[in-house]
Amino acid sequence: MNFAEIIEGHPDSSTALICDGLTTSYGVLTEQVGRLRGALSALGIGVGDRVALLCGNSPHFVVSYFACLGIGATVVPLNPSSPAPELQRELQVAGAKAIVVEPTLASAWPEIDRSAVPSLTTVISTEDHQIQDAHNLNTLLDHASIPISPIVRDQLAVLMFTSGTAGAPKAAMLSHQNLESNVRQLDDLSLMTSDDAVYGVLPLFHIFGLNVMLGFTMFVGASVVLIDRFDPLGALETFAKHKITVVPGAPQVWSAIAQLPGLSSSTFAGIRIALTGSAKMPESVTRFFEKQFNLKIYEGYGLTEASPVVTISIGDDFKIGSVGRVLPGVEVRLVDENGEDTLSGDTGELWVRGDNVFLGYLDDPQATSRVLTPEGWLRTGDVAVIDDEGYAFLVDRIKDLIIVSGFNVYPAEVESVLIGHPHIASAAVVGVPHPQTGEAVRAFVVPVAGENLDEQAVIEFCQLHLARYKCPSSVLIVDALPVGGTGKVLRRELH
Repeated sequence: MNFAEIIEGHPDSSTALICDGLTTSYGVLTEQVGRLRGALSALGIGVGDRVALLCGNSPHFVVSYFACLGIGATVVPLNPSSPAPELQRELQVAGAKAIVVEPTLASAWPEIDRSAVPSLTTVISTEDHQIQDAHNLNTLLDHASIPISPIVRDQLAVLMFTSGTAGAPKAAMLSHQNLESNVRQLDDLSLMTSDDAVYGVLPLFHIFGLNVMLGFTMFVGASVVLIDRFDPLGALETFAKHKITVVPGAPQVWSAIAQLPGLSSSTFAGIRIALTGSAKMPESVTRFFEKQFNLKIYEGYGLTEASPVVTISIGDDFKIGSVGRVLPGVEVRLVDENGEDTLSGDTGELWVRGDNVFLGYLDDPQATSRVLTPEGWLRTGDVAVIDDEGYAFLVDRIKDLIIVSGFNVYPAEVESVLIGHPHIASAAVVGVPHPQTGEAVRAFVVPVAGENLDEQAVIEFCQLHLARYKCPSSVLIVDALPVGGTGKVLRRELH
């Protein structure tokens, strides 16, 4: 089916979206999407054309997203806070024919050299008189509706730029089948119903926000409260005002809420499901919520190339520190450096196969062949171990592995020790060249506000908990770590 069909078939009066006090029912949403399909078609946009969305978490994004999919166009979600050079490069790579811009958020848009993106012929603005020669989105919604276009299952639906933690972002090609398969795999677990209200703070330009927070919510006919900027106190107010029952949030969302004073158990009484992913969840935060409020925060694992969910930890028997069990309909393997399956209990690279696995990277067959085997296995680059009960535990990234005098050092292990220091708020570890040992461990640490850190004392702290070769040989104290939109540390910037 065309993935745009997931918003249809729900009761017209049911709430689909809530944003800035405005409620949009499923009936109104489907009507608006149908009208924009007609307008886009009249503008000459059709099957295979790439349409970029430079919008925040708003109804503008949602309506544009499903309208583009509905005419067979390919959606290219972009981060509206990105600088102009990055946006310009991504528009060039995608070959975007059209773009929907929310000018109040996309402050870098005027700096983009339109002549450098010759494919870009149509600009649609969400506001009047903001962009020269742009069509107004609200005016386009007056157009006559047209039906959803049929598609083949492997037709390209979304070009999603990966987070680029280890290099320049690449455009991952996700099909209608990929997106649909993953929401159906989630639905097989009966996680949500149409009665749920979802806290929608995950960015829609990221796959976790796009296909879990939005796609899965629309699939089951629930409602999503769209939040463009996270604020811990504002989050608690939203939970109460809109009777939120499902909260998917990156680890920093939960960490920020945990630091608020005066939290009461009633604050979280209505939350049925609390989810996290996209980066490692501090176990101390998970334990805090479970002990103080009996709120279990279920950690999951996924990646853009898997649309995104691979594993999820759900139920009363969940294990803190685990990313859960594999979704129904998804296969996984743990593979050693020789491409052989590892022995039970051993670590290995996690390989994934299923209908949710992407088509490859746009115009980059070499990068695609590095991650997709001829048999359809996706090499995730993540090292994991799976216990006897099927629970997966992530160890680290293969490409982040540090080799000191022939010994493997996983940064995550060192980082876990560092953030156990009472005066360290966050930390990241990378390998640096060393003339005697090949590589050495360098740590970047952010002190707790008001605390002073001594570099040598940090090293000595690590020596109490780690083998000597795993300990940092140098420590840099910094004000903040470079992170992407979902909280992942951008190690390339540390290098």
